Amino acid sequence: MRETRLTLRIDFGGRAAIGPGKARLLELIGEHGSISAAGRAMGMSYRRAWLLVDSLNRAFRNPLVTTQIGGSSGGGAVLTPDGRTVLEHYRAVEAEAETAVAERLHALTAMLSDEGSGETGS
Repeated sequence: MRETRLTLRIDFGGRAAIGPGKARLLELIGEHGSISAAGRAMGMSYRRAWLLVDSLNRAFRNPLVTTQIGGSSGGGAVLTPDGRTVLEHYRAVEAEAETAVAERLHALTAMLSDEGSGETGS
């Protein structure tokens, strides 16, 4: 049986967006305490991860991630209270949307061909 899932991206009027990738990056920063470790866990370069974090930090009134320069105890990154709140809101919207469309996703899944993926884009 194929996995059918809803992928949600929230666009903030061209100023910024958050979707599954940025949400996961925030989660991993919270878990690892490091932008580079979070990026590695997602298979992306530190530069790419840093650019994504920077775009989120610039989009919101308060930063979502703060960093500490390395030293004797090393550097690191942490989610700010706003970062945790944005992530919680995103995950809640995601869960509510999945619940709201579950029946329709099931119906669409039942209509899929048994052949290969046949995926050609959106």
